[in-house]
Amino acid sequence: MARKFKLWSTLFLLLCLGGCIQGHTDIPLEEVSPSSSSSSSKMASSIPEEPEGSTPEDENPPAAAPSDFTPYQAPAFARADFDPSSAEGENGVMVDLSGLSRGYVAVTANSDRRMKFRVETGEQIYNYDLPPDGTPTIYPLQSGDGSYVFRALTNTAGTNYAEVYSTEAEVQLEDEFQPFLRPSQYVDYNEDSRCVKLAAELASQQPDALGVVEAVFDYICGHVTYDKEKAATVNKGYLPQPDETLTIGKGICFDYASLAAAMLRSQGIPTKMVFGYVQPGDLYHAWNMFYTDESGWVTVEYEVESNSWSRLDMTFAANGADSQFIGDGTNYTDVYFY
Repeated sequence: MARKFKLWSTLFLLLCLGGCIQGHTDIPLEEVSPSSSSSSSKMASSIPEEPEGSTPEDENPPAAAPSDFTPYQAPAFARADFDPSSAEGENGVMVDLSGLSRGYVAVTANSDRRMKFRVETGEQIYNYDLPPDGTPTIYPLQSGDGSYVFRALTNTAGTNYAEVYSTEAEVQLEDEFQPFLRPSQYVDYNEDSRCVKLAAELASQQPDALGVVEAVFDYICGHVTYDKEKAATVNKGYLPQPDETLTIGKGICFDYASLAAAMLRSQGIPTKMVFGYVQPGDLYHAWNMFYTDESGWVTVEYEVESNSWSRLDMTFAANGADSQFIGDGTNYTDVYFY
């Protein structure tokens, strides 16, 4: 079976791309963005403004589904929580390893200084901000099974950080999809999130997982536009909020990818948020990949292979990128996964 997703946008490419990748350069440890020992890049960041205007889904609610079909049934909501009773640590840092098999590590920290959290496995190293106010934070184990080292670091002076706690663990995931089915620092949502409720409403009108992907794709393309001003004034340390993106109705590539991942994951569809480079122009960018057991078409010339990961670029599709960027996926270089 083949299926093509609808694209109703006009061409709006170069401005979109220029803003999307602004600020993506090499990064020292003290920045929020992740780093890898094999490739060192940083993510663009930006801060959404106060909500303005009416709620997108209130303006244009999803159409009612026919009565003669069996709707898609999402599995139970996949949670990611910090369990204080399972946490261990010192120097104000508590690390909960009880969720390792489900693809995440949970951390809290209390400090009067900036902090970082590092996830290491093999040659892969991801550096994150660690809130110093005791807020529980979820970090994905996107590198899969293996030996992990978790390190909490505190700022000592300038750009210097010192380790205040570390622990090691062997990770054996329940399955490869676990890290990409749950909330995390970059894909932040819960069962009460607006984006989750909207995704469930859209899913209730679709016959299968691919239909849900198509419905989410169409909705985001129709209700979220690219924010050039936000991209031009991007600040380091930004974390996207999917519900804010829905309310405001605009965002940068980080926002598009986070919103799409939140909506699809909440419906049991494994979805990665990916950072990397797109040709032509070697543009640093964010997009999604989702997994489906079905087959069909996703955006222009994106064929969804059965039992495989498929690429989904919400930013380009929503703003009318032409085929030189959307293409067949060979012009994308994946660097970081969340």
